[in-house]
Amino acid sequence: MTVTAAAPSPSWPEDALRLNAVCPYYTMFPLDFPLQQLVAHPQATRVLDPFCGRGTTLYAARLAGLPAVGIDINPVAAAIAQAKLIQVTPDAVVRLARQILESGPLGEVPESEFWQWCYEPETLQELVTLREALLEMTTPTAAMLRAVLLGILHGPRNKNLPSYLSNQMPRTYASKPAYAVKFWKKRDMQPVRIPALDVIERRARRLLDAAPLARGGRVYLGDSLETLNGLRQRFDLVVTSPPYYGMRTYVADQWLRLWFLGGPAEVPYGTHGQIARQPNQEAFIQALAEVWAATARRCSQGARLAIRFGALPSARTDPEQMLLASVKEAKAGWVVKDIRQAGTPPKRARQAAQFGKAGSAVDEIDMVAELIGLPH
Repeated sequence: MTVTAAAPSPSWPEDALRLNAVCPYYTMFPLDFPLQQLVAHPQATRVLDPFCGRGTTLYAARLAGLPAVGIDINPVAAAIAQAKLIQVTPDAVVRLARQILESGPLGEVPESEFWQWCYEPETLQELVTLREALLEMTTPTAAMLRAVLLGILHGPRNKNLPSYLSNQMPRTYASKPAYAVKFWKKRDMQPVRIPALDVIERRARRLLDAAPLARGGRVYLGDSLETLNGLRQRFDLVVTSPPYYGMRTYVADQWLRLWFLGGPAEVPYGTHGQIARQPNQEAFIQALAEVWAATARRCSQGARLAIRFGALPSARTDPEQMLLASVKEAKAGWVVKDIRQAGTPPKRARQAAQFGKAGSAVDEIDMVAELIGLPH
């Protein structure tokens, strides 16, 4: 095992990177990580991320001119990641949004106190109409419009032109209704009229005017293990970051975006299907091991597996030991070649100190393994 300096990632103009930020998602890792792996593995031909989150690995592959496949069990993550593989013009996105809105109101507007305080009535009706129409659409343009709307669904109020449709709220997660209503009432923050089409157009042009050429690929919504077992492609580079042990709030924290994708108009609590829900560390390690084994079965000999991993401060775990144990338990031919400290992730972009309330973050690690000998 060796420990070496990270390869420098290629430099890209800022406007070519904007699509990667189509929607904030608090478990993201920086684009530099997959770009460095692509530089270190120039012979790669197809990229896989079995825990793709918002699709940063997929976008790095797009920048490198490679097709990529991502898998995630969270519908919000999958919808955001799908946008990273799509080639559409901003005009097409704006045209579709206008057609939907001009067709007349659709859907049933939620009536609880939260919705009355979160959105101005006309803005909410536009949002419900767009939601209802997009639930029936599967075209690339619809997928991009859906991702754009997920990104502008909630966020802070600007002094200048609005960037988000909601009353004051964080961008990365949706506040729970009771807390949000109390916050707005205490400050007498009434929702203001924000024309959805105006915000869509500004955001689409910013994201797509200089987006790089799409190179193909697909995002699968589902369990990583089940999906991997059903794939037929071969991969030679895998770059991923699995959920940290004990991280169980993905669904509840994204409840408003889940509503837009067809979910209920209230917070859905629960952890069904999430790998981090395992009852103890041993079960979590075993669950990860099964994913690494299934990944190996879809990879060519000599394939590279790069993993960024960390820990919640409250979980009191050693991320390096857990990750090493999972790779060893996989018994799949992965040989660890490199482990290095990745440092402490920024507070706004880490699982380890979600929303700044979980205590001091644990340093993340990067592990690289090579597939030596194909598994049976």
